[in-house]
Amino acid sequence: MSPRIGLTEDIESCQALRRVVFIEEQQVPEAEELDGRDAQALHLLATIEGVPVGCARLLIAGETAKIGRVCVLRALRRQGIGTALIEAALEVLRDCPGVVRARLGSQTHAIGFYDGLGFKVEGPEYLDAGIPHRDMVRTL
Repeated sequence: MSPRIGLTEDIESCQALRRVVFIEEQQVPEAEELDGRDAQALHLLATIEGVPVGCARLLIAGETAKIGRVCVLRALRRQGIGTALIEAALEVLRDCPGVVRARLGSQTHAIGFYDGLGFKVEGPEYLDAGIPHRDMVRTL
């Protein structure tokens, strides 16, 4: 079944998904995951039959928007939900005046996924919450 994805004000559902994926599954410290920036972000929520299954957060700074906190529940991965979330994020950003590029910090195992969506690696590998990452960027 295809997910429904859209902008949401339901930050609690997004945070609950992120808690499961990042804090519980990936052992990201809660203080790092809940960084206090949710109120200034746009949020996308993916649902299936009304049940939250994935989300992403968009932070806009001038000409660049950062796509972050992208997650999908483990049982539903590799079914196109992550791709649909990123495509929806790019569509939202294209409608934001002045935004010309999207940036994200990819966990290194996911670089191929984002490369397939037009993102290119930029800069060295670094640790974020103890997990290897690389920055990736693409024009809109």
